[in-house]
Amino acid sequence: MSGPKFEQLIGLMARLRAPGGCPWDREQTFDTIKPYTLEETYEVLDAIDRRDWPDLAEELGDYILQAVFYAQMAAEQGLFTIDDVLETINGKLRRRHPHVFGEESAASASDVKRIWSEVKATEKAGQGKAESMLAGVPRILPALVEAQQITSRAAQVGFDWEKPEQVLNKLQEELSEFAEARHGGSQADLENELGDMLFVLVNLARFVKVDPEQALRATNAKFRQRFGYIESKLAERGRKPADATIDEMEALWQEAKG
Repeated sequence: MSGPKFEQLIGLMARLRAPGGCPWDREQTFDTIKPYTLEETYEVLDAIDRRDWPDLAEELGDYILQAVFYAQMAAEQGLFTIDDVLETINGKLRRRHPHVFGEESAASASDVKRIWSEVKATEKAGQGKAESMLAGVPRILPALVEAQQITSRAAQVGFDWEKPEQVLNKLQEELSEFAEARHGGSQADLENELGDMLFVLVNLARFVKVDPEQALRATNAKFRQRFGYIESKLAERGRKPADATIDEMEALWQEAKG
């Protein structure tokens, strides 16, 4: 049932971009749409975090629209069409899942990741692209996600620690270096050492199989809830956080933790 509806979406987008269509849609370019793509991505993640499935259905529609919008602009310039996009992803999924559509076998998720990387490397070599294995990680990613992806790729070729304890030792080393930078180091030194600590924490998260981005998002949500409790309780007393002492807010914070 999704085929006709997808075709309808493509037609709607073409109509909006056509002469006599929507002035705003007609003036958009690849670059002007990029911020909306990022915004829609985070709205999808937010809906998932809140387990708001009706909202997720709506946000996924907005997310799909981004791809259709880019494809329509590309078609107008003779670059490619939405059919090319679909053909490309369908072919890629088949090639990179030979354990499903071919003769390969995969007993675990790690086997699948290895096969995917091997097939991708073969494809790149066939295209004459002898690029760094980290080149495929977009620099525009949020820094936490970028760190997660580049450390994972480096680990695939053995550039990695052997156990979590080694990562914890490295974290202690970085903490010591940060402490030294606080006493006599420049602002650039502090930034450098703090970045090193965060990078090690991302590695630690990978070792214990925790997604650092999702872990931090969950902690952010927890902080919002608990700080909201503080604001609510103070409001009942006719006050605001700026009027309260740190001891009062800490007591309410502990109450919020329940």
